[in-house]
Amino acid sequence: MNTDVFAAHESNVRRYGRSFPTVFTKALGATILDEAGKTYIDFFVGSGALNYGHNNPNIIAPAIEYLAGGNILLSLDMYTAAKRAFIEVFVDSILKPRGLSYKLQFPGPTGTNANEAALALARKYTGRPSVMAFTNAFHGMSLGALAVSGSASTRELGGVARHDVIRIPYDGYPNHTFDSASYIDWIIGDPGSGIEKPAAIILETIQAEGGMNTASAAWLKEIQRICRKHGVVLIIDDIQAGAGRTGDFFSFEFAKVEPDIVCLSKSLSGSGNPLSMVLIRPGIDIWNPGEHSGTFRGNNLAFVTAAAMCKLWSDRQFIAGVALTTGKLQEHLDRLVAKFPSCIEEKRGRGLMAGLKCRSQNIVGRVHDLAFQNGLLIESSGPSRDVIKVLPPITITDDELDRAVAILNNALQEQTNGDCPSI
Repeated sequence: MNTDVFAAHESNVRRYGRSFPTVFTKALGATILDEAGKTYIDFFVGSGALNYGHNNPNIIAPAIEYLAGGNILLSLDMYTAAKRAFIEVFVDSILKPRGLSYKLQFPGPTGTNANEAALALARKYTGRPSVMAFTNAFHGMSLGALAVSGSASTRELGGVARHDVIRIPYDGYPNHTFDSASYIDWIIGDPGSGIEKPAAIILETIQAEGGMNTASAAWLKEIQRICRKHGVVLIIDDIQAGAGRTGDFFSFEFAKVEPDIVCLSKSLSGSGNPLSMVLIRPGIDIWNPGEHSGTFRGNNLAFVTAAAMCKLWSDRQFIAGVALTTGKLQEHLDRLVAKFPSCIEEKRGRGLMAGLKCRSQNIVGRVHDLAFQNGLLIESSGPSRDVIKVLPPITITDDELDRAVAILNNALQEQTNGDCPSI
């Protein structure tokens, strides 16, 4: 397959084309094809942007009909029939069944746009400049989002200083003995701590890029209690973990918390069309008209596919299917952990957002390459890139799941035959 045009003309910044050196053409569900006709099972799904699989017919059919009808595509933040239909179904199918009440803000189309809007609103609402963020966090590639991300290499991008961020250990960091929630409570309330009260605490319930680190329900509840106690805005970045990835629509449902602000993107559209949204507790929605803007905050085609996605969560059979798939994936991963202790340290994540923490970056690199050669797309994560991310579509069939795990098993088996050397 000819990839010369990419090497000749595309920026050196390209990453995934180097990781998966083929030219892809078509995809359906969990299966993706390249120009040579080779099929791959996708455990990568656009880094979590295709939770419902490629070209899900329940989601794509309304989009085709909408495009064929000559309907409006770009509308800034004007009122359109597509936006109205999405808002109605999101409220009825997602918010009301969960007892949630939020105002909906549509910023620019990407996750980092949502996080920037959330941070700006929290600072405006409280009048305080600083934000508390966590080790190994990742919140996006614009300057405000970079500032609250954890990786040193990420924060250095852009070449400008980033201030007003208080860095705190995440749940279980560094060795599961430090109680970071109690520490936060103490330093915010102690006038001698030298730490100013932040406008917000921003967190991911599962740190996808940070190594699939997972917050416990007890820790999340305590963080919410602390935010309420001290008048701090709680922002949950649900961009990768939300929209069904953990088995529930929101990744924080299991902990029974209600964030002040929730940021959604990636799989929100259900189709790969860019769309992001900020859910705002009504009392915090103090924006002035036009105060936060963006040209592409009216992606009507994405509204159409997002509405179709949300309707799936009113289907009990669909929800039961996701639960069954979640259980099967976790059983598969438990078997891999037990079978390959010389390669795998532990299983991480939750639901259909899982990870295998390996004993070295080298192991992950070799497993990645062997998996790709044999028809499976996987990605690595963590500051040392030593975690295999396992992100199948939540709609994956049992056969696809079994075949994918078999490929992963065989790749790990090849490492075991070499005793999984660490270097």
